[in-house]
Amino acid sequence: MNLHISEEIEKLRREIEEHNYNYYVLARPVISDNEYDAIFSKLVELEKQYPQYASEASPTKKVGAIVIDEFRQVAHSVPMLSLDNTYNEEDITQFDSKVRKIIGGECGYCCELKIDGVSVALRYDKGILVKGISRGNGQIGEDITEHVRRIQSLPLKLKHEYDMEIRGEIYMPKQVFEKVNKTREEDGSEVFANPRNATAGTLRQLNTSVVRERGLRIFLYNLVDARSYGCDSQTESLKFLAECGLPVENHNEGNMNLDRVLKFWNEWNQKRHELPFDIDGVVCKVDNFNFQELLSSTSHSPRWAMAIKFPAEQKESLVENITLSVGRTGVITPVANISPVRLAGTVVKNASLHNFDNLYEKDIRINDFVIVEKAGDIIPQIVRSLPEKRSGNEKVVEIPAKCPVCGGETGKLSQDEVAVRCLNPLCEAKLKRTMEIFCSRQAMDIEGVGGKILDLLVDNKLISNLADIYYLKEEQLIPLPRLGQKSAKKIITQIAESKCRGLSNFLTGLGIPLVGHKTARDIASHFGNIERIISASQSELESVNGVGEEIALSVMKYFSQPSTKDMVKRFDSAGVKMFQDNELKSETLSGRKFVLTGTLVNYSRDEMKKIIESNGGIVVGSVSGKTDYVIAGENSGSKMDKAAQLNIKVLTEEEFFELLGN
Repeated sequence: MNLHISEEIEKLRREIEEHNYNYYVLARPVISDNEYDAIFSKLVELEKQYPQYASEASPTKKVGAIVIDEFRQVAHSVPMLSLDNTYNEEDITQFDSKVRKIIGGECGYCCELKIDGVSVALRYDKGILVKGISRGNGQIGEDITEHVRRIQSLPLKLKHEYDMEIRGEIYMPKQVFEKVNKTREEDGSEVFANPRNATAGTLRQLNTSVVRERGLRIFLYNLVDARSYGCDSQTESLKFLAECGLPVENHNEGNMNLDRVLKFWNEWNQKRHELPFDIDGVVCKVDNFNFQELLSSTSHSPRWAMAIKFPAEQKESLVENITLSVGRTGVITPVANISPVRLAGTVVKNASLHNFDNLYEKDIRINDFVIVEKAGDIIPQIVRSLPEKRSGNEKVVEIPAKCPVCGGETGKLSQDEVAVRCLNPLCEAKLKRTMEIFCSRQAMDIEGVGGKILDLLVDNKLISNLADIYYLKEEQLIPLPRLGQKSAKKIITQIAESKCRGLSNFLTGLGIPLVGHKTARDIASHFGNIERIISASQSELESVNGVGEEIALSVMKYFSQPSTKDMVKRFDSAGVKMFQDNELKSETLSGRKFVLTGTLVNYSRDEMKKIIESNGGIVVGSVSGKTDYVIAGENSGSKMDKAAQLNIKVLTEEEFFELLGN
């Protein structure tokens, strides 16, 4: 029986990794999302039921959220060198002449697309991913193992049990980059300049789940000591990596002469915009490894390779108008409407100016001539204005005192904030996106009510604020497109069931600026009911762990609006649960403060936090003299050292449950 279960689990793991490869690397899925989800759920269930077959190489390990304490330094086994680069054919020709002179004749080149991402080194032990290291200074990098483990396109287990080290590039797809920046702009956060910056920023997050949420991918291109695996050239090593099940960018070409290298570079300079990811050039390598060894390297870069970069494309245009858009959190964004120009393969008519500080810093006015480019070849942006071309007809755009959509009051949540927002929580421009948050899984979890249904409800004037969803009737939904009696009844049932989600979910769903799911949960736990939150002073709000001045002011401003107070009353009349159950299993840990560190074996950090809090304990983020216990898992960091200095007791998971008496 156990042998059968073990084989079934391994079969599902192989099947899922194969589907991941087809979907994320080849972009050729062979099953539907629903079929994939069913297979994945089956594996999750079997692994829960039979924990003795747990494996760090399971694709289910990509889903969990690991929060690391700090980045540890790791020495590279072989230095990660930089590449010499050029932007012109003359340098490429000189590079070819030097190569031929040293090796004494002609040689073939392998050309690959230069992925514009973040370099990484991966180590596999008997086919299992055991280490991921950032480039760092080329000699020493940082341990980002838990980050790379959450990259969907990277297998945690190879098709063969090799010990190997591979170098590659982590990147963010263009489409994902657009979504990430759109969300950040709507939230009033600073946008990323390009996909590479977004990737680097993601890999600096201590919460590794962000890697999966932001959809990072990876391509591998350099097998360390490739000849020991029977490869005599770069072209052969790329094929070998692909055979191992690793993601390899397939637009590479070997055995090329100089003319073909130049043609390859020029071709991809024209075609690069067709790719779903960003490239900033082509890498030309001497293909044969014997020749590479003969050419050797300097302390900075190999003599057998060169990066041939693409020139940036910029064009002049005219700002015909500057319009104002309103995002889901009310952030008002100035957008330049420009005379159409063709950039990076598409016609550009609009360019986001991000915020009013950026608008004034660059001194961009209506009727200005400006220089436009695409940031990362994706997001249109204005580089600078051309004041020398002004005629006197230019107009400066003022910060609006009223929302351009609803006419509500505008302002900033704090003096330090860049974003100007519409402060009316009932603004129509904010409603659809706010409703999406309200119905989402982390909030009220109303199954079946997503973007398309919400569009129908708002467009047909059935919803004008969040509370309206609890007053919908089945007969109102039946006539709507794509719905009917069965769907309408199911939606009404789901809406009714959501009334009992509790205060923390309710606060998350309100979409209060600067208040995410964790902050909402902390505020809910601290105050217990909505009335106490509404009447709380700034100092009372700031007494909540993780709530500072900006968040406190944001909460106060949100609940001070008369329209918000009316909406809360309607929620109450509808029977929505706006209080937090203590749900204490016991008071065994009452008042004791715990710090969690490292990777726990049997529980995620969130699960352990709930167990501690449900028994009266308190979980804090850092070790201090007021900490009672540190619960340590695998790969614990500096918190252990601090605990030792302060003579604070450190518990394993088992010792914690002994303390709990369970």
